[in-house]
Amino acid sequence: MAFTLSIMTAKLTLDKAGRVVIPKPLRDSLRMAPGDSFELKSTDDQIVLKPMREEGRMFKKRGIWVFHTGKPLTVEDVNAVIDSVREERDRQNMGLE
Repeated sequence: MAFTLSIMTAKLTLDKAGRVVIPKPLRDSLRMAPGDSFELKSTDDQIVLKPMREEGRMFKKRGIWVFHTGKPLTVEDVNAVIDSVREERDRQNMGLE
C-alpha cells in the first residue's frame, strides 16, 4: 500500500519534560497511535524520527480492519484466501457448520 504525504512545516515547542507533540494530521496520515515506537537519528543540528513498523500491522481503514504486512501478496496467496473463504461459505450454506 503506497501513499504520498505532502510536506508539512510546523513549529514545535519542547516542554519541561523534553516532549514535543507530533501534529495530528501527520499522526493520522502515518497511522501513528499511542504506544508506537520510533527510531531516532541525529546528525549535527538535525533530528529524524522514523516509525518502527513490525512485520504486520492492523488498522482501521474506512471502518474495516486491515492487516498490512508491508509486502505485496502473491497471486497464489490471494487465490488461496479466496478459495478458503468460498469453501467456508459453502459449508455454512449447506448447513455443515
